[in-house]
Amino acid sequence: MSLLPGFLRETDADLARSDAQHCESITRTYARTFALASGFLPARKRRGAFAVYAFCRLADDIVDRVAGQDPVRLAAELDQYRAGVAEALAGRPDGPVFRELWRAYRDFGVPAEVLEELLNGVACDLHPTAYATWGELTGYCEGVAASVGSMCTYIFGVTGDEAVRTRAVRYARTLGVAMQLTNILRDVGEDAGRGRCYLPDEVLGAFGLSAERVLHDPTIKDDPRWAALMRHEIARARALYRAAAPGIQLLEADARRCAHACADGYAAILGAIEQNRYDSFSVRARVGPWARAGLLWTVWRGGSDAPPPADGPVIEWGERTLSRPEEMALCA
Repeated sequence: MSLLPGFLRETDADLARSDAQHCESITRTYARTFALASGFLPARKRRGAFAVYAFCRLADDIVDRVAGQDPVRLAAELDQYRAGVAEALAGRPDGPVFRELWRAYRDFGVPAEVLEELLNGVACDLHPTAYATWGELTGYCEGVAASVGSMCTYIFGVTGDEAVRTRAVRYARTLGVAMQLTNILRDVGEDAGRGRCYLPDEVLGAFGLSAERVLHDPTIKDDPRWAALMRHEIARARALYRAAAPGIQLLEADARRCAHACADGYAAILGAIEQNRYDSFSVRARVGPWARAGLLWTVWRGGSDAPPPADGPVIEWGERTLSRPEEMALCA
C-alpha cells in the first residue's frame, strides 16, 4: 500500500496549521483588544475571526501607505489584492491569508459582498479625505467597519434563523460604526500626518473649527472648542455602543463574551481620550494592560445568558440611518 496519500494529508494539515498561525500572528501584533477577547471563543471560531482580521488588515495596510506614494500604484496594488480575494472565493487561494479567508468563507458562509464592501471602503483612503456631513462619514464607517461586524456575525453564529441573523447583523454594523468613530477620535493627529481629516465639516463648523486647523495647527488641542467638539463626538460614540449592545445576546452563547470584550475594550478608549484631556495629537489614547485585564475579568464573570431582545433599534444621526447592511461605501 502506498504511503503517499497519508503523507499528502499530513502535509496539507501542516500547511493549514501554518496558515492559521500566520493570521493569528497578524492579529496579535496589530489588534491587542481583539486578540485578547478572542480567548473567549472556541478554537474553530477564533481561527475564522483571525482569518477575517488578517484579510482586513492587509487591505488597510495597502492604503495606509498613501502618504508620499503614488496613489495610482497603490490603487493597482489594491486591485491586485481584490483579484486575489476573488480567486480565493473561487476555490483557488494563494498564500496563507487567502487560504484562511477561503476556509472562513467555506465554513461560516461569510458573504462575498461584505468582503467586497470592505475593499470598497478602504479604497476611499486612496483619495483626499474630506467629509462634509456625518452622513457622509457614516458611509465610510459602514464600508471599513460595519462590514467587519457583518463578517464577525457569521463567524460567531446566532441563536435562531435567518431573521435573527438579519437583526444581529444590524446591531453588529452599528457596533462597527461606533468602533470606527472611536478610532477616528483616537487617531486625529496620526491621520493628520497622512493628510486625512475624518471629522465632518459640519461638525467642525458647529464648534467654530475647520479641517484646515486639524491638518496643520497642532495647537488646536489647546483650544476649548476642541475639547467641546471631542466631548460631543465621544457622547455620540457612546450612544452607538449602547444602541448596539442588545445584539450581543442574539449571538451564540460561546461567542457572546468575545463580543462583549471587544465592545467594552474599544469603548474604554473613549475614557482614555478623556484622561488625556482630549489631546489626540501629541499622545495616543491607550487602555493599559491592567485595565484590559480588568475588563476581561468583568466580562468573564458577567456570563452570557440574558434573553435576546425582541428587536433592535435603528439609530439616526442627522439625515442618515445606520445599520443598513445594503448600504455600502463605494469609493473604488
